[in-house]
Amino acid sequence: MAKKAPRRTAERILEVTLDLFNRFGEPNVSTTLISAELSISPGNLYYHYPAKEELINALFDRYERGLTELLNASDGVRDVEDAWFFMHSLFELIWEYRFLYRDLNDLLSNNRHLETHFQSVLKHKTRAIRALLDGMAQSGALQIDSREAEPTATSMVVVLTYWLSFEYVRDPRHALEADSAQMALLRGAHHVLNLLLPYLEAGQRLHLLNLVSAYSQPVQPVASAVG
Repeated sequence: MAKKAPRRTAERILEVTLDLFNRFGEPNVSTTLISAELSISPGNLYYHYPAKEELINALFDRYERGLTELLNASDGVRDVEDAWFFMHSLFELIWEYRFLYRDLNDLLSNNRHLETHFQSVLKHKTRAIRALLDGMAQSGALQIDSREAEPTATSMVVVLTYWLSFEYVRDPRHALEADSAQMALLRGAHHVLNLLLPYLEAGQRLHLLNLVSAYSQPVQPVASAVG
């Protein structure tokens, strides 16, 4: 059997950098730590990414591509079930690149590329949420006055964007650890979609409440069979 080709060094650097940024926060991770974690020389790291800012920008660009693809699917949302899946997918992507949201203000103040591109990200998120509201309204899943749609969409984007910061403030030691991911994502999706409750059709409102209840239940261990 032919051996798999080794992963390109540049890709390995990004993967390890993303893991370190997520675990410790971008300001606390140096290029020396990254090269040590990879067991490569600092010179090899600099060959691929001459500055730490280039690592940040490469990760952000990868995140932005994934986000754009996901947001483009918002016009296919027609009901609470679709919205629940869509919102969870968004939060999963945000969690994958959570260092961006954990250290957002610091990153924006020091990185012109992120400053300009994150403004575009917010605009795209808002357009996508508006498309979601329009699709659900057209299908009869919700009824919302056009004058309320824009501020509702903005509120949803604010919660979506700053939810992980809120989780971090609530529990700085554990909130952004992998073990906390599932519940953090559930709470985030719940609170974003909760903003739709006043506008949802009665059956859709009940369905959302049932979804939240079902997914919020802790998983029970399966009892082993007694022989």
